[in-house]
Amino acid sequence: MPLRLTYLQTHAVPVELKGFAPDALRELKLAEIERLTSFVGNRQVPLGELFRIEGDAADMQIELTGDLAGVHWIGAKMSAGTIRIEGPAGRHLGSEMQGGAIYASGDAGDWAAGEMRGGLIHIRGSAGNLVGAAYRGSRRGMTGGTLLVHGTVGNEIGHSMRRGLIAAGGCGDFAGINMIAGTILVFGEAGFRTGAGMRRGTIGLLGDRPPRILPTFRRGASDKLLIMTLVLRELEQLGYPFSRSLLDASYQTYHGDEVTVGRGELLLRA
Repeated sequence: MPLRLTYLQTHAVPVELKGFAPDALRELKLAEIERLTSFVGNRQVPLGELFRIEGDAADMQIELTGDLAGVHWIGAKMSAGTIRIEGPAGRHLGSEMQGGAIYASGDAGDWAAGEMRGGLIHIRGSAGNLVGAAYRGSRRGMTGGTLLVHGTVGNEIGHSMRRGLIAAGGCGDFAGINMIAGTILVFGEAGFRTGAGMRRGTIGLLGDRPPRILPTFRRGASDKLLIMTLVLRELEQLGYPFSRSLLDASYQTYHGDEVTVGRGELLLRA
């Protein structure tokens, strides 16, 4: 039986669930979980006042229900288990996550998968800015794992990304800025300055309307790519929606950004 938490109220100030992860709760009884505290603004409040808590944490399966748009840091630093969210989630969903899986049926806020290291985050709605990104002052963003967003995301996704996979239905400006390595696939429209400052890695721009490419990228070959077929097959197995015509498509490659080492690549549907 999973641990079920139903959010009882919506606060005007942020609620932080730092340290709330399946692997951290698995040995606790319900009464102990209810006594755990969470910050509501600058006050510490027992979880039992915020949530109706039922079930058992032993199997490391957690279900969260309610309007959690103002509840932040869900699944931060988790290393195992599963979290399922029925409804929207706040900022920093799965931040610094190392393993396990998070499934969210609604939208998520900024910094989803911030500096993620491993595991899977699957968001069926949209997400905010800086998903899979480095926190300000950090040298590296996402260094592993998979982030899937069915809807659109905001600006600076994959900022300073080092490893891993991000898939999104559309994105804002500066996708993959300062990207070191890894893969970002955007299945809808993308904003300006995609790949600015990228060193290595791959950004697939797969929407119907090709975006404007920075002049510091040089045009390369156009061909079918086995690696794209393999990645798309993996997304298919994970239940991520995309046009099946992409499986047989050819891709136009651009190399850059030449203001850095210039070994990254942008892939556009030919």
